[in-house]
Amino acid sequence: MDKVKLAIFVSGSGSNCENLITYFRKTKTADIVVVVSNRSDAYALTRAQRLQVPAEVVNKAQLNDPEVMKPLLNRYQVDMIVLAGFLPMVPDYLIDLYPKRIINIHPALLPKHGGKGMWGHHVHEAVKAAGDTETGITVHYVSPVCDGGEIIAQRSVKIASDDTVEDIAAKEHELEMRFFPEIVEQVILGLK
Repeated sequence: MDKVKLAIFVSGSGSNCENLITYFRKTKTADIVVVVSNRSDAYALTRAQRLQVPAEVVNKAQLNDPEVMKPLLNRYQVDMIVLAGFLPMVPDYLIDLYPKRIINIHPALLPKHGGKGMWGHHVHEAVKAAGDTETGITVHYVSPVCDGGEIIAQRSVKIASDDTVEDIAAKEHELEMRFFPEIVEQVILGLK
């Protein structure tokens, strides 16, 4: 069985990116063939370099240009895209090019605390402000609607009323590290 070739799209530090790379190096289901970032200063690029995974930087205009992105993804023979802290909206042409083959992780239990501007600490602050008793992760297919794609899986954790925003973030991040790679792998196995 051929391994699925994954591209990871990132904007930030890349802890999920590194976790996915190390996870899939131990399995027979996928190879991370390229890390793509919209920010040249993203620490995820350093992680990719350290792990000897090719990396590419694309600005907003390039991301939105099929004449740039199609050849880039074809060069690496990408079968599927995983967003791991990638902030720009994925252009419609990419969603059409990879139907049900672009997945994202969101740091809350969608549909709560999703949509434009809801990323990172903004999400955890919203969870705290709402007085939620649990938080979690949502892995979903990417659609033209921000955080609106079909939900693949959710994992949750209880939060206490005295948990700080930082406590909430730490609990949610633990779920990402534990479950995101295996949920991605389940999606891959469903493609074969």
